[in-house]
Amino acid sequence: MSPLLIGGILILVLLIVGVVVAISGERSLVEDRLGQFVDDQQAREAQEDASKSIVTEWVNRRVAKSSSGDLVARELARADLKFTVAEYYALIFISTVVVGALAWLIQGHWASIIIGAIVGFFAPRFYVKRQQSVRLVKFNDQLGDMLNLTVNGLRAGYSTMQAMESVSRELPAPMSDEFRRVVQEMQIGIPMEKALDNLLRRIPSDDLDFVVTAINVQREVGGNLSEILDTISFTIRERVRIKGEIRVMTANVRASGSILSLIPVGLALALWFISPEYIGSFFNPNPILPQPACGLIAVAVIIGMITAGYFVMQRIADIEV
Repeated sequence: MSPLLIGGILILVLLIVGVVVAISGERSLVEDRLGQFVDDQQAREAQEDASKSIVTEWVNRRVAKSSSGDLVARELARADLKFTVAEYYALIFISTVVVGALAWLIQGHWASIIIGAIVGFFAPRFYVKRQQSVRLVKFNDQLGDMLNLTVNGLRAGYSTMQAMESVSRELPAPMSDEFRRVVQEMQIGIPMEKALDNLLRRIPSDDLDFVVTAINVQREVGGNLSEILDTISFTIRERVRIKGEIRVMTANVRASGSILSLIPVGLALALWFISPEYIGSFFNPNPILPQPACGLIAVAVIIGMITAGYFVMQRIADIEV
């Protein structure tokens, strides 16, 4: 076994171990920082025992201050991934290098390195987007139960903060995690409006926007918050029910669009790694157009048609309620 192959396998193993350790962390970075202010002895002990690299901290501060650092931090918070901005960039870099190296080991050609590097570069981004979508659907499905629990708490004499605290204890994740952060932020002195805005920043849900707006308006002009949330709860429950029915009825269209779009790409990649000469003949000299202009034009047209077809089918299945 060549040293290059051994090095590639070792890097891949280290990457998998690092991802598993980071994702399996019990507490998020936000909760660790809030633990410095709230009465959370475990968070303080974890921070005291942690031995972080000075270089890692320095790189993270510099990256977080960049123009894209805040956007990346927001995307990671929406996906509830326990990564700093610097760690996420490092993961993209390692994934790009490792997948590119593995592609070169499978098929020793410079084009294989480019293909592998592109796949490795976009794989972490695709995973983050997927986690955001799954988490948002779960949150919206739990929103009706959250409103019912909040309304019952307010009618029983709880304050708004106490009702939110009961939500953080009674409901499952991700609802409990997000409202625990809201309660912790209010406990350290952040106004409720700001804490709810932060919640909406992490969970870009239209239904949640209704709830946050209702709470903010009630705090300014007064009124019976339990009655307002009870009315909103009925509306949101009907929206969730209709969205679920639409999601089931359009599942075939969405799956067909994804599968039909991925089949040509997957087939082309498989043929390239199995028989690069067969794919390479696509770029042979042409009597009409010089090499490799004809093949490149055809590839561009194919990619454009696949992309257009995918977005058209997804648009057909995207029914707003």
